[in-house]
Amino acid sequence: MNARRGGRVRPALAYLCLTVVTLLVLVPFAWMLSSSLKRDNEVFAVPIQWIPDELRWSNFVDIWERIPLLTYLGNSAFLSVTITFLQVLTGSFAAYGFAKVRFPGRDALFLAYIATIAVPWQAYMVPQYIMMQRAELTDTYWSIILLQAFGAFGVFLMRQYYMSIPDELCEAARIDGLSEYGIYRRIMLPLSKPALASLALLTFVNTWNDYMGPFIYLTSNELWTVQLGLRSFVGQYDAEYAMIMTGAVLSVLPILVVFLFGQRHFIQGIATSGLKG
Repeated sequence: MNARRGGRVRPALAYLCLTVVTLLVLVPFAWMLSSSLKRDNEVFAVPIQWIPDELRWSNFVDIWERIPLLTYLGNSAFLSVTITFLQVLTGSFAAYGFAKVRFPGRDALFLAYIATIAVPWQAYMVPQYIMMQRAELTDTYWSIILLQAFGAFGVFLMRQYYMSIPDELCEAARIDGLSEYGIYRRIMLPLSKPALASLALLTFVNTWNDYMGPFIYLTSNELWTVQLGLRSFVGQYDAEYAMIMTGAVLSVLPILVVFLFGQRHFIQGIATSGLKG
């Protein structure tokens, strides 16, 4: 009897703890949404009024008139989609070579490439900028796209997933006359949709939230991303807290939509490590 009670109590406590942690994580987002519907003098009022007496939906209209938010959102969407596509393509293709193609020095080359993850970005930030400047690519999207089109983390993630796929599938395909490109396209990619979705979502979120990259390479206002646009807005209207929160809410919505549509594949890609029996 005690064992049964213990078996029921432990899952209940685990779910209770997870619920509490989830609520704590959501509190800042709830405060941000609530503040976006208030007046400026109500944002930092104590105690916090989670539901204001007057919901100022006009904030979500006025923000578009204050700054070219649509342009900023479009620029962020363009960079995020482009870089995500390129990272998924290059990462999955390179991972296939490291996981399923045998060649001299493969493992050593993979370890050397993955070791670059440990190098802080600040260590090669200046040389990268000098390269882009000499190539006359600063103040263009090409500078950011070319620098972020390849990622060691994506190669590592995809390789670990590919390693769990039986080598017999690739060997059988080679015997049937399928080329390495055909194996990659017709066998590996269809079997790795969860891992591809995980990599795509992580890359999209990281690119969307990137501030330093656009800040360093993009100087023209019409090229700014939403992160640069909101930072400029904060500098100009530092006392309009409600409007700042409104812009923050609008910048988070695209990420929320992308996650809601891809969460099933994302969770599956993180939780699983290969083919299911």
